[in-house]
Amino acid sequence: MNDKASDAFKTISEVSALLDVPQHVLRFWESKFSSLRPLKRSGGRRYYRPDDVAVLRRIRQLLYVDGFTIKGAQKLVRSKASATQLNALAPTSGASSKDLAAAMTMLVDVKTRLAALKQQLDH
Repeated sequence: MNDKASDAFKTISEVSALLDVPQHVLRFWESKFSSLRPLKRSGGRRYYRPDDVAVLRRIRQLLYVDGFTIKGAQKLVRSKASATQLNALAPTSGASSKDLAAAMTMLVDVKTRLAALKQQLDH
């Protein structure tokens, strides 16, 4: 596409082309994800850092590939620990982030039910 270094700042048009996401969607995501804060120069021109592009890739993956809602993606992006855990597990298990999140939710539910059952048996 261009000869910029991988660690160079990118314009919104470059990021849009790179991720195959319209520019207005990138601006919308900025309003929904507080971790996205591209550098803005005079005239409001945006420059995305490599970390911003990585966050945008993650958001795109969660929304377009894994099928998360905006709210669900916000939770995962906000909770870097959870996102890191999901990413660490996904390559070894072959499961998607969405499948792993669903499994984690199910396990928390089972744990809660077992604790309630144990409490009933103890009385």
